[in-house]
Amino acid sequence: MADACGQVVLGSGLTVLSHPLMYIKVLIQVGHEPLPPTLGRNLFGRQVYQLPGLFSYAKHIIKIDGKAGLFKGLGPRLCAGTIGTVVHSKVLQVLGGQQNAVDGSLQHVVNETTKEMIARSCATIVTHPFHVITLRCMVQFIGRETKYSGVFDSILTVYREEGILGFFAGLIPRLLGDILSLWICNLLAHLINTYAIDDSFFASMLTYPFVLVSNLMAVNNCGLAGGLYPYASVYPTWVDCWRHLSREGNMSRGNSLFFRKLPAGKVYVVDQQRFF
Repeated sequence: MADACGQVVLGSGLTVLSHPLMYIKVLIQVGHEPLPPTLGRNLFGRQVYQLPGLFSYAKHIIKIDGKAGLFKGLGPRLCAGTIGTVVHSKVLQVLGGQQNAVDGSLQHVVNETTKEMIARSCATIVTHPFHVITLRCMVQFIGRETKYSGVFDSILTVYREEGILGFFAGLIPRLLGDILSLWICNLLAHLINTYAIDDSFFASMLTYPFVLVSNLMAVNNCGLAGGLYPYASVYPTWVDCWRHLSREGNMSRGNSLFFRKLPAGKVYVVDQQRFF
């Protein structure tokens, strides 16, 4: 119990510190570009049109909403982190028991990864409603709405307008991304643990599209300007979202917050503050 409390406190602190970064990343993921590209130079000194990075984007938000504006959606995200940590810990306790495989063996890795997968999946499913509310609180910045203003009010809003299923918008690609990332990391760590290679990099590179699609589906057609035409496309299913992003070459949108280049073949539309 003490370990779980410690994890909650530590996790909450890290969540608060990292929240502005997640906020900006989400706005970029949904395609919101409030600042036009500027002419700059890349690492090789060549002139290129660059999009605003993390700090420029943060200054823009602060200019409009003040410093507190960087923490929109923090409440439901803290709820998700706290509940998720407790659920994850409890599930691992239930799944614990005697080890039948030798530590370091492939069978041991498979057994431990399976337990972790189940624990993470349970935590993700239970906390996904708070994740959806977090994303919608953030995306309100685009249309300057106040539809989602608190955890309890937001829960009522989602239930009233979309029913129970509204709380699980974007869940499937998120689960798939988490599971793939976990297995890739653990299996790579087992296979190449004698080399100085960061296996998490490969996992992130391969599974980021699932994160992107999940976040887009969480705000898709939810009544906010950021999830509706003309600011965003409306998708019937997450598979349609995936296909559209893939076709447009946007599967890595928001993956980097620094050295962001102008998308090839895209035109910046000032009124809608995005690229087409």
